[in-house]
This record gives sequence, C-alpha cells and structure tokens, in this order.
Amino acid sequence: MFTATLIAAGRLSPQTLSSAVERMAGAGCEPDQWVWIDEGDAADIPFASAMEAARSALEGAFAGVDVVVQPSGGREKRLLVADMDSTMITVECIDELADYAGIKPQIAEITEAAMRGELDFAAALDARVALLKGLDAAAIERCRNERVRLMPGASTLVRTMRARGATTILVSGGFTAFAEPVAAEIGFDRAIANRLDVADGQLAGTVAKPIVDSATKEQTLRAARADLNLPDDSTLAVGDGANDLAMINIAGLGVAYHAKPVVAAAAAARIDHNDLTSLLWAQGIARSQWVDSTRSV
Repeated sequence: MFTATLIAAGRLSPQTLSSAVERMAGAGCEPDQWVWIDEGDAADIPFASAMEAARSALEGAFAGVDVVVQPSGGREKRLLVADMDSTMITVECIDELADYAGIKPQIAEITEAAMRGELDFAAALDARVALLKGLDAAAIERCRNERVRLMPGASTLVRTMRARGATTILVSGGFTAFAEPVAAEIGFDRAIANRLDVADGQLAGTVAKPIVDSATKEQTLRAARADLNLPDDSTLAVGDGANDLAMINIAGLGVAYHAKPVVAAAAAARIDHNDLTSLLWAQGIARSQWVDSTRSV
C-alpha cells in the first residue's frame, strides 16, 4: 500500500481531495477514500498501486498544495539529516557575511551557481572564502545575530521528531560558527559543518579541510543509519541545493524544500508552498502531537 499526502495549511478543501482521488483513479492507482490528518491542513489518500503515476497525477495539479507520495510502511522516520542554509534557516550565511565585507553580490552569484549544480561545491566554497580574507572575525557573531532567522516550522519539526525517538543531524556546507548555535536553538542532536580559519582576529581566507560537501552529507546519513541499525525507509533527508542531492537520493523520504530546479526535479518529494511542519504531516503526525518550538527536548 501507498499513501499520498496533500498539504495546504488552512486552505485544503474536501473538493480538492475528491478531485485528487478522481485523478488517481484515472491514473490506475486504485485509491481509497481520503482521510484528514488535520482538517483543512493535510489529508491522506491511501492507494494500492502505481506510485509514480500517482505522483505524476497530483504534483502541481492544485494551486498551493504540496504532495508527498510514498509507501505506507515505515512512514514515520527515525533519522533526520538536514541542510541548514535556505532550509533550516532563511538565508545563505556566506552571502550575508559577505555583505559585511561589501561584496555580497559577487559572492551571492557564486553561491547561486553552486546551489544550481553549475560549479564544483568545494572549489566554489574556497573561492568565496578567499574573497572574505581580512574581514574582522567579529562580523561572524554580528551576522548571526542580525541576519540569521530560523525557517518557519524548523524547531517544531526537529523537536517533535526527537520527542518521538528520532535522531536529528544538521549537516551544512556552511560554517560551524553558524551551524552549531543554529542546531542548538532548533534542537538538533548534533551539527556538522565547515570551520573558517581565523588569524589575528580576521578571517584568513581559508576553510579547514576536508570540506563538508555533498559526499559528507551522504556519508553522514549512511553512517548514522548503520549506527542506529535502521532500514533505509526510516530515514528522512531535506535540503534545497545541488549539494543536498546525494543524501536526498538515498533517504527513505528525500525532500526538496523550496529548492533549486535541479533538486526539485530529482527529489522523490518536494515542498514548494508550505513550511517545514509539512514534513510532520508527511509522516502522518497530527498537529495535536507536535512539540511546541519553545519546549526543550
């Protein structure tokens, strides 16, 4: 059996769900009756066959509605591996840091190309960090305080999953100076990221090696899955850029979150319209079971 979850917080109607069932029936998916997870927010449509046909029939069919199609078994995940920049937070930290050096447009252009998969990630990171050489290291804390904001739903997602027994890991191609406090604020078990080199109170223009990149993210998921003795389908990976694709592709549920086109096209699931709490509904977890983001874990 399979499940199609339709998500449109505060905007999902019975008419949309009935139309979705009709589309799935026409695609040969043998759907059952839809059922609310949270009325008006998210609903499930169980179905018997043709998972890819169901995804094709539903994705993009209804304005403002996100769709997650997956096997029904192993739906609730026990491991979350997540990207940080533009996924768990609303900005790209290196671009914002560059603004304090007066070179944000120059660095942001390289960042965008790297996230689209047009540049080698490690080489692009080295090139951007080199441009920051000489920036006062105090700009890091200032940038973190002034610019970094959590993505809506981030804390609720992570704290709810942890409260239900999941392990949560933040893996970022960004920097520990941002990732470690962000991970602590959101509630992750741990964070992995790159370390900026600092000399005499200034950025040295280099980053410690080896660089945390796409391969690191994939290896982190594989290693955590093995350490926890989890089956593949118990894992969830989420990100927005090309360097997230490797972990997205091997996760039980790999999600492109408000992602670049190359990522959205390749991922098995994508969230384009709603916030990160969508990933709780995708696991069948109703709002009444969510952990408030202000509560400790």
